[in-house]
Amino acid sequence: MKKTADAWINWLLFVLLCLIWGSSFILMKFGLYNQQGIPLLSAYEVAALRMLSAGLVLLPLAPAAFRRLASAGTRWYTILSGLLGSFFPAFLFCLAETRIDSSLAGAINAMTPLFVLLVATGFYGARIPSYKWLGILIGFGGCLLLFGGSTLGSQPLAYGLLAVLATICYGLNVNMVKSRLLHASSADIASIAFSFLILPSLAVLWATGYWGKMTLRNDLWTATGASVVLGVFGTALASILFYMLVKRAGIIFPSLVTYGIPFVAMGWAIFFNEQPGWNQYAGLAVILLGVYLANRSGDNKKPAG
Repeated sequence: MKKTADAWINWLLFVLLCLIWGSSFILMKFGLYNQQGIPLLSAYEVAALRMLSAGLVLLPLAPAAFRRLASAGTRWYTILSGLLGSFFPAFLFCLAETRIDSSLAGAINAMTPLFVLLVATGFYGARIPSYKWLGILIGFGGCLLLFGGSTLGSQPLAYGLLAVLATICYGLNVNMVKSRLLHASSADIASIAFSFLILPSLAVLWATGYWGKMTLRNDLWTATGASVVLGVFGTALASILFYMLVKRAGIIFPSLVTYGIPFVAMGWAIFFNEQPGWNQYAGLAVILLGVYLANRSGDNKKPAG
């Protein structure tokens, strides 16, 4: 009976993570534009609000976490983790969504496990069997399909590559955490990392003139609300749920969230009248096949992430 209950709780956490992270891409779009496609907040403001709200939610946990991570080196790696794993990707994805659909951004996000493996090989000397390289190559083939007829130098390709760069940041962060922060509590890492991001996020909002805009335009409150929800749920709460699932179910089951996120993102996009092309469906299918091949078999029970 206890095993059954544990399994149900694990599946509940899994579904919640897919829904929350899969909804992040449409929330970014709501922060950027209204239903008529009229610009509201800038990409920098949406990303900064996301990081600021996540940092404020986790700030009460930071003092105790800071004391537990007594080593100065550990603290600096924790801050770097926040920058690579959250701050930079938040801005890159928001910038990307000023020119590409949220469904495409969600599909590109599925490439993260491939970059985790590539970074592990290129920077940490991990050895990857040939069949995993096949999965990586297939995944990149799927990425080419996503961009369809985009030509070199075109806006969709250029902005889509910003989203690809965000997944590279994720790959760097996952490997760095494994290499340098494996001894630290996941909750401590998150609370210190996001709390540190409060000041740079405030600086970005001040530099963009966000505070002055809010007194002049009432329609910006909806965009602000979407950005705050993105930070509280899509960043802070999702991080806590993910760490809970890792502790309960190990690292393999939580990694499968990668497969669910793009489908939720695409579902929201269709619901709000975005029209993904055939190349997005085909590209996503090929990417997920590549991710499956790159992460299958028993020798990946302790993956690079």
